[in-house]
Amino acid sequence: MSFGRPPSISVGFSATPPDRGSFPLDHYGECKQYMQVYLDCLRKNGSNSTPCRHLNKDYLECRMNRGLMERDEWKNLGLGGVGETSVAKDNPKDRPNV
Repeated sequence: MSFGRPPSISVGFSATPPDRGSFPLDHYGECKQYMQVYLDCLRKNGSNSTPCRHLNKDYLECRMNRGLMERDEWKNLGLGGVGETSVAKDNPKDRPNV
């Protein structure tokens, strides 16, 4: 065994799936507008995420619809209490033009 080199790959190497919460990057910017609106909301609210939860839900919905993350229940993502009657629906300016 040598301490200066990496271990031999031929000795029992097996691939493991990524940890839960790891998902592909949005290389093509498919959900960039949703992300930007959410980050702008965070900036306006001093990093308080509560008023921006509906935008977070929109962003994650975009990622799930485009296969950038595995579909999961909203309650598992901490957004189970965020209803469909969100500020984003009431105020069209809060929604990105997609």
